Amino acid sequence: MREQLTSIKNQHVKDWKKLATKRGREKFNAYLLDGWHLVEEALKSGVTLTALIGTADELAAHEDIVARFDRVYEVTPAILKHVLDTVTPQGIAAVAQLPNHRFQPGVDLKGAWLLLDRVQDPGNVGTMIRTADAAGFAGVVASAQTADLFSPKVVRSMQGSQFHLQLFTGDLRKWIADFKAAEKPVYGTQLNPAAQSFRQVYPGPDFALIMGNEGHGMASDLLAATTTNLYIPMKGAAESLNVAVSAGILMFELNRAALTD
Repeated sequence: MREQLTSIKNQHVKDWKKLATKRGREKFNAYLLDGWHLVEEALKSGVTLTALIGTADELAAHEDIVARFDRVYEVTPAILKHVLDTVTPQGIAAVAQLPNHRFQPGVDLKGAWLLLDRVQDPGNVGTMIRTADAAGFAGVVASAQTADLFSPKVVRSMQGSQFHLQLFTGDLRKWIADFKAAEKPVYGTQLNPAAQSFRQVYPGPDFALIMGNEGHGMASDLLAATTTNLYIPMKGAAESLNVAVSAGILMFELNRAALTD
């Protein structure tokens, strides 16, 4: 089915616009992908895409991909700009189904996992998820106070890594307890030389790493519950590192055994 839409007052357009909000995403169990790269990554990963939305020029230029969709909506550039949270939309978008398992407990805790404690900036969250993907992590768990994993800014920053990792939202205290019950180490992060240097830690293949809030770090109760808290020694005069930069250093270092296989 292919349909032309020319008004932002159309009900489909109104519904797509709601996907920019967490409430809208939960209501429709869906989120938006902006651009051909994310659409193609989703198709490769077998993600359920319920609609393709694009300008006439973009749809005509990618007929092979368009043919894979049951529902295609040809819209004006003004409609796409209205719907998407971007200054210059790429002319194509798709409606993707949210992962059904994202709140479910009882996950196989094999591999390396990144836990995010109240990380607020969507760019930081998306960058850390993308880096976790590159570093060979199995999954990412965000606390309820962390930026929503499927908000437009996080999705753009992840660049398709949500299709390669398991993503969950949950109570980090419960996740920490599950890791420890399975005798898998949980590493916290603390800007404190009293913590242990990450260079002195040699984890096995299964562990969790927690990154905390940009301004306040990890919650004190989580720091008290970890196996070991780590810090990154710094030779220069900088007071601290961006949380995403710190996470990148730690993820590649802690998971180095898997990266050399």
